[in-house]
Amino acid sequence: MAKLKITLTKSPIGAIPKQRATIKALGLHRIRQSNIHEDNSAIRGMIQKVNHLIKVETI
Repeated sequence: MAKLKITLTKSPIGAIPKQRATIKALGLHRIRQSNIHEDNSAIRGMIQKVNHLIKVETI
């Protein structure tokens, strides 16, 4: 299965609480921090909710 590298590019301070919780669930805490996840529908749904705050690359 493919993997995704997710990088936090913008601060979630001004985001709504659900989006901040999604960023935390993805394992991101600081700007420019990256985390690698399996490419599945749950992660894709999370990415879709916070796509304005993150950058996604396929590994």
